[in-house]
Amino acid sequence: MTHAVIVDAVRLASGRGRPGGALSSTPPVELLATVLRSIVERNSLDPALVDDVIGGCVSQVGEQSLNISRRALLSAGFPESVPATTIDRRCGSSQQAAHFAAQGVIAGAYDIVIACGVESMSRVPLGTATLGKDTEGTGIAGRYPEGLVNQGIAAELIASKWNLDRDALDTFSAQSHQRAAVARAAGAFDKEIVPIAVRDTHGHIRVHLADETVRATTTAVGLANLTSSLYTDDLAAMFPKARWTITPGNSSPLTDGAAAVLIMSEGVANKLGLMPRARFHAFSVVGDDPVMMLTAPIPATHKVLARAGLTIGDIDVYEVNEAFAPVPLAWAQEFNADPTKLNPLGGSIALGHALGASGARLLTTMVNQLESSGGRYGLQTMCEDAGLANATIIERL
Repeated sequence: MTHAVIVDAVRLASGRGRPGGALSSTPPVELLATVLRSIVERNSLDPALVDDVIGGCVSQVGEQSLNISRRALLSAGFPESVPATTIDRRCGSSQQAAHFAAQGVIAGAYDIVIACGVESMSRVPLGTATLGKDTEGTGIAGRYPEGLVNQGIAAELIASKWNLDRDALDTFSAQSHQRAAVARAAGAFDKEIVPIAVRDTHGHIRVHLADETVRATTTAVGLANLTSSLYTDDLAAMFPKARWTITPGNSSPLTDGAAAVLIMSEGVANKLGLMPRARFHAFSVVGDDPVMMLTAPIPATHKVLARAGLTIGDIDVYEVNEAFAPVPLAWAQEFNADPTKLNPLGGSIALGHALGASGARLLTTMVNQLESSGGRYGLQTMCEDAGLANATIIERL
């Protein structure tokens, strides 16, 4: 069997996804070009050897339209012969890109692939692509009379079903910031973050190297002062079980970012003198209830563990995307997971959730955490719009 291995993984430090954020002055094509250029340069890899670039992006409109992955590789100086495609599996887009890349290697269709992702939520705001559009149609309306609610409402429904109160959500969210701040101070992200020159609000050029979304002073007491992001009398009448616990403090922030993972066959890596860091062990992708929407990481994890022949106790690191605090907490309840292994360097509540880039970002952080901790297996899973989720298990080499 041909093994697909990770040779390297890089990301940009996060930027707040709003005007004035650290990365907001940089077009998304250049965010992605930066990580593509960096990953080949630091591995002394001739980019002409890359068989394909598979990128994830959620809002493929405006500056992120027209196959941004192809435009980014051209901007990065790759030869014109290198192809690219851009895919959308919502928040799991670049995790799915990694799946497609690794599966292509295993199948013998590729020798070397870059899986990557990008999202500039400051320049292409969330919802831009669907503004004023009917995205459901009569079939969905007939099948789900209550409608496919937004993700915040889904998070409220999860908090209610798994009996997660406001204090649990805020405590977990504060811990995400505290873990990320400790990790940053210890240099845990230094190996994965690549520099990018940006223009600040004063017009000065500087190098961006630190996650802008991490707030080291965050406490659960402070988060408790925030009010519900979603409560209205009408919504309260529609969803009587909701506790209205979701706030900006226990949700992931709007974020700009990009990440890239260099994937190849183990034989090709050895031939090129490159050291494989991890191999792909198992994959899954599932659909689940599109109204609860964010619960699919649970069946995705069951499926990937079964495929791998492993139990949750065999896994050394879990990266469960923190779109909203109830998602990883419900997941942890379901698997009786060790909380010290869950997002040990902080998650997206602190490090940001640049939609199309997040899958590759989590994979990048997980590889580095396995290496620094000496762990063997890492599991990554990501909730996605309309009740989807990917799960990936990698093995450190």
